[in-house]
Amino acid sequence: MSHIAVERNRRRQMNEHLKVLRSLTPALYIKRGDQASIIGGAIDFIRELQQVLESLEARKKRRSSSFSTSPTPSPRSSLLTTTTGSRSSSSSPTTTAAAKELAACCNSPVADVEAKISGSNVLLRTLSRRIPGHALRMIALLEALHLEVLHLNISTMDDTVLHSFVLKANHH
Repeated sequence: MSHIAVERNRRRQMNEHLKVLRSLTPALYIKRGDQASIIGGAIDFIRELQQVLESLEARKKRRSSSFSTSPTPSPRSSLLTTTTGSRSSSSSPTTTAAAKELAACCNSPVADVEAKISGSNVLLRTLSRRIPGHALRMIALLEALHLEVLHLNISTMDDTVLHSFVLKANHH
């Protein structure tokens, strides 16, 4: 086969694979239709799926260990970290004001909650058992706290639901 035919075949395969990748990735992860955006969106989607899997595995461990004598984490137990670049470190509330990003986690018997704050934007994820009408109640509560819901993604698996919010803090 000539070099031109081999290259044409390779491009055809790449385009077919990109079509499949795009069809498997939710549209909200792909900003544009170019190759880099499709691949980047798929990477972001896979990372979020990995986080869901880790959360589900942690929940499964907590449920199996709840039959033992180990205490369940309280809803108020939280971990604050500030992120500047790719490094994370524990921080006191006084130094978080100058931080570029603030993250907090709360694992309770009701839900696992993760919040990341960057400027006026908030990424909020909750992992809990499925409760009818829960998403609407959370949206109402967030709006009462002057947080505008820019985007909401709801993923379910069996009786578990992951709510991923992108919020904007409205200062009133």
